[in-house]
Amino acid sequence: MRIVFFSHPAFIGSQSMPRFTRMLAVGMEQRGHDIEVWSPKPMFYRIPVPASMRKWLGYIDQYVVFPVLLRHRLIKCSPETLFVLTDQALGPWVPLVSNRFHVIHCHDFMAQLSAIGEIAENPTSWTGCYYQAYIRRGYSRGMNFICVSNKTHTDLHRLHQNCPRISEVVYNGFNRAFKPYASTEARARLGEEVGIKLSQGYILHVGGNEWYKNRLGVIEIYNAWRQNSQRTVPLLMVGHAPSSILQKAHSASPYKEDIHWISGLGDEMVCIAYSGANVLLFPSLAEGFGWPIAEAMACGCPVITTNEAPMTEVAGEAGFYIPRRPVNNQSIEKWTLEAGKVVEKILLLTPRERESVIQKGVLNIERFDAGLTIDKIETIYENIIAAT
Repeated sequence: MRIVFFSHPAFIGSQSMPRFTRMLAVGMEQRGHDIEVWSPKPMFYRIPVPASMRKWLGYIDQYVVFPVLLRHRLIKCSPETLFVLTDQALGPWVPLVSNRFHVIHCHDFMAQLSAIGEIAENPTSWTGCYYQAYIRRGYSRGMNFICVSNKTHTDLHRLHQNCPRISEVVYNGFNRAFKPYASTEARARLGEEVGIKLSQGYILHVGGNEWYKNRLGVIEIYNAWRQNSQRTVPLLMVGHAPSSILQKAHSASPYKEDIHWISGLGDEMVCIAYSGANVLLFPSLAEGFGWPIAEAMACGCPVITTNEAPMTEVAGEAGFYIPRRPVNNQSIEKWTLEAGKVVEKILLLTPRERESVIQKGVLNIERFDAGLTIDKIETIYENIIAAT
């Protein structure tokens, strides 16, 4: 097959989407397909303007300049070319290839659901609502879709303004190597790296400051657990530096000396962080997939996450579950106390019980093999060509 992948521009600074595109492109090329990756280049974006204006110049590059260039490139493509949009957020480009072989990969519809008022924690400005409607009109012109979870698949069929011809679910496959390290070694190496004594273990969170990661909830759960436990293991918040709201929550915590923010870890050190943790605390409000759940299990780390899809899809029977953080502030204290009990439960596991939990996690993440994922996607690509 001749495959052209449409990808987000590098200048928007995304990490996960380029990584996903590389996984697809490399996988298909290794299977003998002829591939190219197309994405907008910075032209207007390079103009020196205040940071608040930069995003808008990027939109000109993506939705004015790139489509013009794209129309000329499409003329030279053979009719058998398959055009792959690697994210549904690239919806505005879909009409350009909707009458050709095409498929759209869908990761999550959180921004779309926020824009129509279904997610209270993420209110959307009028410009954001207009932008999301623009994206929705675009991908609704598409007919072939691959979703990363059943949750995303359900949301697609709610939001698509027509009826997709093909819509399949294929779970993500690991696009980085995750492996377990001995916990004692992992704690020593990570402790040396970050300058913290970690020999007794630690509670771990991995994620950014996006609203749905619920980092504030992580701190709230930690506070509640410490208040009711005799143990004193620290909390490591691995990812972006804290926002002002998180800094305030940190400063207000009675246990602030044991809450540590860690940024800039390489892939190997993230594996080591998972391997040495007593538990990954991952109480997301929503996710497209929930990579840290699978990554932690691959590294032999038990996982606490939210009892809602797609987190339940990824963690399966190997996860420990807590309810979603309440929107109602009056209910948050009860939520933190109950979640803290789950943290304590994992910390009190016997070595034999813990090993059983770890083995369940290892078996669970076999579903997320990158080779298997690419095989399934390749079959769908071929079916699109054959069925149209």
